[in-house]
Amino acid sequence: MKDTTDVRLRAGRESDRAAVIALLNAAALPTSLPGNLDCFLVADIGGRVVGAIGLETLAPLGLLRSLVVVPGQRGRGIAGLLCRALLEQSRQLGLTRLYLLTTDAAGYFSRLGFAEVPREDAPAPIRGTEEFRELCPDTATLMTTALR
Repeated sequence: MKDTTDVRLRAGRESDRAAVIALLNAAALPTSLPGNLDCFLVADIGGRVVGAIGLETLAPLGLLRSLVVVPGQRGRGIAGLLCRALLEQSRQLGLTRLYLLTTDAAGYFSRLGFAEVPREDAPAPIRGTEEFRELCPDTATLMTTALR
């Protein structure tokens, strides 16, 4: 069993911006962030940001943005903690379906219940996001899961 007892999940805040951008850069993920980080959850160990995940809300849909964990903390279950917390937050917000785009983590997300769908089947609100239109390559896999 993975030990994540030292990991604290919390809402992102402006003081986390540089740390989140550094994590995204290190993982070669898009670094375009919203004006405030309250749509991000961060994983914190002893005051240090070691992971992050974002949610773009397009009610009743959501777009999972940029799951990332610092290399030295991978394999401990932090990504799973972040994903489960984001799924629960999405449900609490009344979202009915969550989408994501990935270039290399389709296998990981399929284990969390996401299924691949053709990009041309993306609903208009998802197609209209910066992530779909500009930030992710056309070769990125679109995945979705129902939130019940």
